[in-house]
Amino acid sequence: MAAVSLSNSPITQVSQTPVQTNLQPHLLTRLLLDLRGKRFSVDRETIMNLPESVLLCLFPNGLVLSRQSAALSDGGDNDDYEEMYAVDFDPDCFSYVLTFFRNASDTFYGTPSSPGLFTAQQQLVEGGSPTSDFGPAQSQNPLLAKQPIIVLREELEYFSIPPKDSGAVTNSSGIANDALLDLKKKCGDFLLHKRNIFTALQRNVNKENNIAEQHLIDMLCMSGFDRDDEWGYRAMEPSRCCISSIALVLLKTGIVHHPPNASGERQVTIDYNQMATAQKLLLFWRKPARKCWWDGIEVNMAQPGEPEKPVKLWARRVWTLELSLV
Repeated sequence: MAAVSLSNSPITQVSQTPVQTNLQPHLLTRLLLDLRGKRFSVDRETIMNLPESVLLCLFPNGLVLSRQSAALSDGGDNDDYEEMYAVDFDPDCFSYVLTFFRNASDTFYGTPSSPGLFTAQQQLVEGGSPTSDFGPAQSQNPLLAKQPIIVLREELEYFSIPPKDSGAVTNSSGIANDALLDLKKKCGDFLLHKRNIFTALQRNVNKENNIAEQHLIDMLCMSGFDRDDEWGYRAMEPSRCCISSIALVLLKTGIVHHPPNASGERQVTIDYNQMATAQKLLLFWRKPARKCWWDGIEVNMAQPGEPEKPVKLWARRVWTLELSLV
């Protein structure tokens, strides 16, 4: 996968887009996805709005949103044709992402029963109110016309190193015995319940005195995260010593919607310091970036009443950061 280093950033930019539209006149309007036995019927617009990093997991070999093959297979008369895609991705994680993006879109653009924030912002961008901070210079700012969402994912692969006298070993063929399999499961459960997002990275900052990593944490916490936030979704991958996590938050753009005044006018103002911080995240708009580091700790796997069972637990953590606009 091609990648280039970002200046002033502790993570690496990833340049690959898996979704392609070949500009055929008949595009698929819906896709039927089979995620590990659970089916989702998702419209094309929803797929196109998903984060690039999530799309890379859903369709690692790429996806062409064209109805050409479907039209050939059914004679071209079935406009509701849904092409099935088998996807090796956690269906509960996918549900979490879809729900968050749908709620964020409804809040920003509004629903038939509730107006959103978009209308008020657009009126001010177009010069509808002399009391606002908006104007022609701001009209090209994508943060005014879209709902920005910070997407942070972690892929954690862990390795358990038991004491030599623990009886947890592999045979000559490298196959783990029952004791080692049980130990790996317990280590996975231990890590699974460590849900705080920044604890491991902050531990690495303290160990290495890495100013760039500290800056990354500070920037994310100024832009929508809290320092004690937990992952929005976190789960073990089946039959692997791997934990996948994702957190989604609305980007703090600095745009403040004040309550309507006596005349019913809703004033919208901008905190320019916050807006400047938010605009730094535009570097990651449709450009997911990655950071990888090793994290080693020693944990006691003994049950209550048992003697201590110290286990060295190494984790290879890969973070992917991205900004989505919906």
